[in-house]
Amino acid sequence: MHIAITGNIGAGKTTLAAQLATYYGWDVLYEAVEGNPYLADFYDDMPRWAFNLQVYFLNSRFDQVRKIREIRKAHRHVNNYTHAVIQDRTIYEDAAIFARNLRESGSMTERDYETYQTLFENMKSLVRPPDLMIYLRADLPKLRAQIRKRGRLFEQSISDEYLNSLNRLYDEFSAAYREGPLLVLDVNELDYAGRPDDFAEVVRQIDERLVALAGKGN
Repeated sequence: MHIAITGNIGAGKTTLAAQLATYYGWDVLYEAVEGNPYLADFYDDMPRWAFNLQVYFLNSRFDQVRKIREIRKAHRHVNNYTHAVIQDRTIYEDAAIFARNLRESGSMTERDYETYQTLFENMKSLVRPPDLMIYLRADLPKLRAQIRKRGRLFEQSISDEYLNSLNRLYDEFSAAYREGPLLVLDVNELDYAGRPDDFAEVVRQIDERLVALAGKGN
């Protein structure tokens, strides 16, 4: 089973992915942030590096799709509910949210955006959607607190306008998502990293979805 966690910068995707991987004993694939050769430059000059960064992320995400396919094959003999791979952000968000936001803000040219979209559509035709998508919805104060807490220097310059634009597109994306089951978690008041009861509630809601999926034979 393929579980994907989606959400804005600072929503808590990586933390939750790590916790769920430990709790369930599942594999986890993290977003290519550490060692990303474009990320710091992008936040310093978005128009210059927007296309480069988005293609880098798209390629990284497509490589994760390949790895997920290999993991599926390796565990095809076990019940889908007993093993899964958790993915920190998906290939869908790259196009529907981040690239779109860059085009709408003028940081990516129409020519680059069209080239990017063609590449994405070609990749998407080979992608199987997640069995369950988990959207972590967080408002600006929560995002800001999380960004400050993890202390990545290049993220401190991200504007409120940029984060709010991404939130708007994330809400539109989740409302229109029809590729598979979607679980929306409002994490504004949740602290699953610091409060065991909060994590237990997240697990309860995920278990409900997984049991339902297993019953359908997914």
